[in-house]
Amino acid sequence: MIWRLVVFWGVCCLFVAAGHSRSVPGSTATLRRTQARARPRRDGTAKPGHDPPFTRCRLPLSPTEHEVLDDNTHETGFNGDDGSYVILTWVGDGTGVILVLSTINAPIDSFTGGGSSRLYRSTDYGKSFLDISQQINHTFIREEFGVSVGPGSSVILTADIPVVDHPGGIIFTSTDAGATFAFIQLPFHLAQPITYHFLIHDYLVALSIDGGLWLSLDFGAQWTEVHDGVHSFAWGAGINLFFSCSNVDTVDAEERGDLQLKRTQDLGKSFTTIHEDVFSFGYIGTFLFFSVMEDLRSPRVMYCSSDQGETFSQALLPSASTEQFYSILDGDEDMIFIHVDNPGDTYFGTMYTSDDRGIVYSKSLDRHLFDGHRKSDFTNITSLRGAYLTSRLGDDGRIRSVISFNRGLTWRPLSKPQNVDCGEKVKKCNLHIHGEHSRDDHLVPMLALSDPSAIGLIIAHGSVGDSLSSSQRPDVFVTSDGGYNWRGTLKGPHHYSILDSGGLIVAVEALHNEQVKTIKFSTDEGQCWKYYNFTDQAFFFAGLSSEPGTKALSVSVWGFRPEEDRQPMWVAVTIDFESLITKECKSQDYELWLAHATQDEGTDRAGCVLGLKETYRRLKKQSVCRNGRAYVVSKKQSPCLCTRQDFVCDYGYFHQVNTSECLRQPNFANKTLELCLNGEEDELLTVGYRKVPSNKCEGGFTLQNAVETIIRPCSVKTSPGPPDKPLSPVSHFDTPKEKLVLILVCVGAAAIVQIAIASAFIIVKRTMYRIRTPEYCFSNLQVQDEGTFTTMDLENGSNGTTGPHDSDTVRISFLDLCHCVHIYPYISSFFILTGSH
Repeated sequence: MIWRLVVFWGVCCLFVAAGHSRSVPGSTATLRRTQARARPRRDGTAKPGHDPPFTRCRLPLSPTEHEVLDDNTHETGFNGDDGSYVILTWVGDGTGVILVLSTINAPIDSFTGGGSSRLYRSTDYGKSFLDISQQINHTFIREEFGVSVGPGSSVILTADIPVVDHPGGIIFTSTDAGATFAFIQLPFHLAQPITYHFLIHDYLVALSIDGGLWLSLDFGAQWTEVHDGVHSFAWGAGINLFFSCSNVDTVDAEERGDLQLKRTQDLGKSFTTIHEDVFSFGYIGTFLFFSVMEDLRSPRVMYCSSDQGETFSQALLPSASTEQFYSILDGDEDMIFIHVDNPGDTYFGTMYTSDDRGIVYSKSLDRHLFDGHRKSDFTNITSLRGAYLTSRLGDDGRIRSVISFNRGLTWRPLSKPQNVDCGEKVKKCNLHIHGEHSRDDHLVPMLALSDPSAIGLIIAHGSVGDSLSSSQRPDVFVTSDGGYNWRGTLKGPHHYSILDSGGLIVAVEALHNEQVKTIKFSTDEGQCWKYYNFTDQAFFFAGLSSEPGTKALSVSVWGFRPEEDRQPMWVAVTIDFESLITKECKSQDYELWLAHATQDEGTDRAGCVLGLKETYRRLKKQSVCRNGRAYVVSKKQSPCLCTRQDFVCDYGYFHQVNTSECLRQPNFANKTLELCLNGEEDELLTVGYRKVPSNKCEGGFTLQNAVETIIRPCSVKTSPGPPDKPLSPVSHFDTPKEKLVLILVCVGAAAIVQIAIASAFIIVKRTMYRIRTPEYCFSNLQVQDEGTFTTMDLENGSNGTTGPHDSDTVRISFLDLCHCVHIYPYISSFFILTGSH
């Protein structure tokens, strides 16, 4: 029994610290950093202080409402289950199925040999549970990624078994929401969770601990190894599968930038090498990104492809050294947000936004906060088009929140909440949102929450003042217009969830070392709240969860309750609000709402953001009714006339201070030439301005006296291996004028070469017995070879092309001779420009 007591108290500590970390689906992240750095300081002292007061609205719960909720609240205690870890998962949308997995880690010398699991299933929205542990033979399911709920009603459970004693891992798969499970012995051990295909649910990809890439086309029944030495992978469009690999030393290959980026378009039957010398890669929206380390001594550069790797171009971004990193923050088919780390241990970098090709980038936000654990507060506000939220590290070292309503074109501080007064001593009174950094510091239990079906609604933890403060206890704030106006709504940290497409919000207070028994709910987007005690016996909170999406009206709260024998009993409580909110919403319950109405308020352009006015039909705050599962967001769009604000300065241009004019960068032609030494030139016509991606404005803004110019950022074809046929130099020149210049240069070069050969022959013949011998020329050329030629080869490597060894020898001999007669600089320049060898 002693070890059970240890397990119990360990569980208490675990869930008090973890809070809601497992109850809310997470989103992705970025690249790696090994060194730890001191966090930037927040304003204020470390001691908790008093928050600026705000008025709270609490409505009483009527006896009828209390009775209805009591009748529709179902509590299940898993008696006799002394598991040390429990996770509750909803499976499917509208199925009513909940799975509860309980695992116990037994001591190594115990008879269980490592642990065991129990699995419970409910098909009536948590009203009752059935023990189905025999379907998985009580197999010990791993904690790290043991439960994976996929599209539809699919579930995968991954067993935790010793690697040494088993040739492969074990998984249990279900396609009927856990009604039945199939036992599958894997021919490998999983290194990370199995990845589902976006559309074809039977297609699964897995990575083994020894770097094997495995593919299943029948939902895990049969597996085939398609490649070895794999470091990472990602599904692309259709059945395109991308992965990075290395033939030797896979573990260190990424740090050396020695990976190959490959693609298979036929599920592993054939492969195409997209690029070598790859450091890392990612796929988001319709864009394939990869950073290339051409030399350990040179910084990395970013490449982008919008056609599944067929062609790619160097992204016009600052390069990143080995101490820096790129991080793709967010993106879709229109544009990408990328963070480029600043040199040194600065804790910040610069955020850029792309054009619609993912190649040309504009600076969006400087001093963007990004910590040493690769964590960012960057948040996509999904309830309002174009809205993003993040944190900026000020020059004074303090963290402040900023928001953008036009996809990163401009950023602004968050306005002071309507019902909060900062006091006279605070010079700048703004709301600051607690994001990923605060969750890592256990200041808040969860991040800002929004959903596309709950238009304009955002729930977030925040504090009010000059900057983000750890001296104040974070409170819960709500906005109904996408972030323009905020309101303090709940004191202290909470776990919260959006139900019924925003028609209902529920919250449970995050208490440290205290048990919970109360849930708070609001039907007016957080303006007023009602409190309901969902259990007579409080328990330690472990999680708050609802059905996938936000259309449901049922929510589950689970945790553990100490029993008289000092054993923890796991408890799950499901509250069904559908019986409380019985009225179906009618047309009179909705209103027309113009998004971004405060933008250019009082003018014809009111509500114009990203070239559109969007008017939504959404639920009135005072309407207490049910949107229902069939609810679909309804909106009307109308294009706006274009203004200067709908455009940014194009590549090669900069925004002149205190004006709206974009001016050509000095010496831009030379900079473009440096970018295009290798690869095909990608011709762009520009007048210095380009429309913000996804902007739908029409007419309006015209450029006065604008002159079109041509810029040519690099565009590189996918040809990493030796070409089948030598490329004709003429293929790089399209216009008749360029071809004529090339012919003249070739004729001149040929004449110079002939003269050089004759001159060299004469000089050697006349001086063969003198003190100055040809070895001096040869020695000097070896130095040139080590410097210049090495650089040229590496740049060809960035192009994905390598030449035969014999051709390299011939080239060196030819240029050696040219250098001896002092024409080497001209010849080498000619070879670089044409891309020839």
